[in-house]
Amino acid sequence: MHNLNSTAATILGLLHGGEASGYELLAVAEKAVGAFWTLTRSQVYRELTALAHRGLITGGDAGPRTRVRYQLTDAGREAFAQWIVQPPGTEQIRYPLLLSIVFGGHLDKGTLMGFVEGHRVIHQERRDDYRTRLALPEGDAHLRATLAFGQRYEEAVLAWMDDLPAMLDAAETTVHEAPAPALEGRGGRL
Repeated sequence: MHNLNSTAATILGLLHGGEASGYELLAVAEKAVGAFWTLTRSQVYRELTALAHRGLITGGDAGPRTRVRYQLTDAGREAFAQWIVQPPGTEQIRYPLLLSIVFGGHLDKGTLMGFVEGHRVIHQERRDDYRTRLALPEGDAHLRATLAFGQRYEEAVLAWMDDLPAMLDAAETTVHEAPAPALEGRGGRL
């Protein structure tokens, strides 16, 4: 069995669409999975080298700008097939704004709400992008289902942001009186 990390599996999945350079893979990944799965340039190029070394992809001759175009091998298709049937792990929300909210009692309300409003613009733009892409008649049903999730996620975040001032007003404390979040259980988990 081929042990693949999610970045390597994403690259193999994208290469099912045809050969591509690392640069092209980054562009396709940004459009296909960028809103919910981040791939950095260094990750992609590191994984391309590792996947080629393992025989899961092959690289052609360097083209313009020394870009190498990669394609799946049969072993790469098999490795992806083994990876995709495994149950996915649970999600973990890593949203820096939530850290600011957790410790928001140490900020004045205007600063905190300024952070929220800055993020609101980003979430509105994402929601609108999902709506636009979903309005197009073409598209793979699986991608459309993912885009629909993205739209609903952004709508939920925006609704939470709408409710946030009232939630914070109900528990308002001064900056100097703000306690640290209570620790529960062993290991100090929040």
